Amino acid sequence: MYDVSTPPADAARPTLPPVVYVPTTDEPDPATRRVLMHRVEDGRTALYTYSAIDRLHRFYLPDNSWVLCDVKALQRIHDETPYDLLFLDVDPGLRDADGTEAAS
Repeated sequence: MYDVSTPPADAARPTLPPVVYVPTTDEPDPATRRVLMHRVEDGRTALYTYSAIDRLHRFYLPDNSWVLCDVKALQRIHDETPYDLLFLDVDPGLRDADGTEAAS
């Protein structure tokens, strides 16, 4: 996890893979899809990213739509819709204990 709002002064920035898979909405036209952000318990906004498509489907939701982003694309996303936290390969808890999608 990397908190973009207050990075520790002495900590090195975590290394991201060259590209990550980012969950999106599922409009039929990929050009109209939006990146999905989530509010975490303390009120900050989080962007969940995944280093491989199988990790997105395992940790996020199976068959979720996605966009492939490099670091520059992640910066553009942040510039347009700021997020406080960037998670890599983390389960946001969108599924119930039985593995089904949790109600929103």
